[in-house]
Amino acid sequence: MTNLIDITPPVRPGIAVYPGDAPYEAAWTVEISDDCPVNVGQFSMSSHCGAHADAPLHYDPEGLSIDQLDLHDFVGPARLIDARAKGPLCQPQELLPFLKDCPPRVLVRLGEERDPLVWPQGYRALSPETMTLLADAGVRLIGVDVPSVDPDGSENLPSHGIARSRDMRILENLALSAVEPGDYELIALPMKLEGLDAAPVRAILRPL
Repeated sequence: MTNLIDITPPVRPGIAVYPGDAPYEAAWTVEISDDCPVNVGQFSMSSHCGAHADAPLHYDPEGLSIDQLDLHDFVGPARLIDARAKGPLCQPQELLPFLKDCPPRVLVRLGEERDPLVWPQGYRALSPETMTLLADAGVRLIGVDVPSVDPDGSENLPSHGIARSRDMRILENLALSAVEPGDYELIALPMKLEGLDAAPVRAILRPL
């Protein structure tokens, strides 16, 4: 059986979310007892909690919602690139050597393994020029191991803007620290949350 590599961080109470965003909360609706044969849980959270896919609606008021996206973009060959460095933005020249014969999905490791309960202030992100390079290379989906393709506190979200203008898909908050760079099959299907701007994914890689 082919090994599955889970690149989804665990979602649990206290998981870091964008300051002011809805936290993850979970509780039991009912519990097994003499009067009840089952456990039934409930949860609430932001649509951007943990590993998630952004829909164009997140950054475009006229954009498609998450349930309207073509699932083919979220399944298929993908390349994982290690782009850890000191600069606040990953620049095109850092990824260019890895884009020959590139598949239409690229995952970029930008940081070190981190505590999922702590918001990573000042995390490394992608420059809009890097997003343009990827789009020009035929990349349809870009995934990162940080909360956003744009820097912490960005007000105009330029890299999201490139994704909008080039019709790219975005995965954020992936767990990539334990995976070797290289080519894989990606499976990261977003939940079918009608009308919403994003949705959680259970993201996995399979060696080709």
